[in-house]
Amino acid sequence: MKYFSKFVTVILVFFSTTISAQSTAESKNNSFANSLRFGGGISLSFGNDFFSGSLSPFVLHEVNEYLYTGVGLNLTYSNFDDNESLIYGGSLVVIGEPVMDLQLSMEFEQLSVNRTIETIDGTIEDNYWYPALFLGLGYVNGPVTFGVRYDVLYNEDKSIYADALMPFVRVMF
Repeated sequence: MKYFSKFVTVILVFFSTTISAQSTAESKNNSFANSLRFGGGISLSFGNDFFSGSLSPFVLHEVNEYLYTGVGLNLTYSNFDDNESLIYGGSLVVIGEPVMDLQLSMEFEQLSVNRTIETIDGTIEDNYWYPALFLGLGYVNGPVTFGVRYDVLYNEDKSIYADALMPFVRVMF
């Protein structure tokens, strides 16, 4: 439970900052606020002695009808037996829609990985930064995109992801 209180604190700070930024953007420039798209993902997994929760919101600016640029946040907490991890960071996102129903994406993600692992020999604390560069291709259906992305910087020993190639679902409002 070492990282759980940090996880909850970051979520609370994020939501209060987002609400404040949203109201400020609306009051300053209505046309800019209208060009912003919000989205992200939430996941919860749990089982016998296992819990994992993840929050990954993003905000994109519609440059024109074919191009979006923006930033995202990532926060993940997991606990399995006596092993615990807190992963947080951000990303820069570029999304292009060159033809109807096709979406190309590029996302640079930088994550701080903080793990506590219990072994027979004692406790291992593992803390490091991990970069990822995802190139993606997706099919757009309304506000939802179904696709696959590939991490060109994938490192099997350090990545928090099981594989360099992974499916995704993106929702934008």
